[in-house]
Amino acid sequence: MKRIWAPWRMQYILSNNKSGGCILCDKPSEKNDEKNYVLYRGRHNFIILNAYPYTPGHLMAAPYRHIANITEADTKETKELFELIQLCVKLLTQTVRPDGFNIGMNLGKVAGAGLEGHIHMHIVPRWNGDHNYMSVVADTRVLSEGLATTYSKLKKGLSLVSA
Repeated sequence: MKRIWAPWRMQYILSNNKSGGCILCDKPSEKNDEKNYVLYRGRHNFIILNAYPYTPGHLMAAPYRHIANITEADTKETKELFELIQLCVKLLTQTVRPDGFNIGMNLGKVAGAGLEGHIHMHIVPRWNGDHNYMSVVADTRVLSEGLATTYSKLKKGLSLVSA
């Protein structure tokens, strides 16, 4: 039997949000962006690294306001949200050079929303061959880079792109 060795994951597992609150409300309000992987703050929305990424660099853009449906967002929030999605694509293109992207929003549990009460957009960089038998056979994702390393790389890359 082969083993996947990822000792950096233990810190991540032990720090899992156990407060029961909304992570997309709690993390930005803590004002500890590096610890919470808040990458960028706009006026109405922010960008955060996904703590359960599909691939390294999986970002989420979300409004600060706790709203459960895109129809509740006002014009300023939706305009800036899509501007931040563009910023994410520019940033990821320049820093991690993916072959493509999955960008989307899951509304409701049946649609796959893990955080039902707070809308957010997923920006997932994709590479040719980035998924293999592990996700199909073992329901496991193999990430090639730790969250702190990805955060640092993307934070530095922000100075290279314009919002």
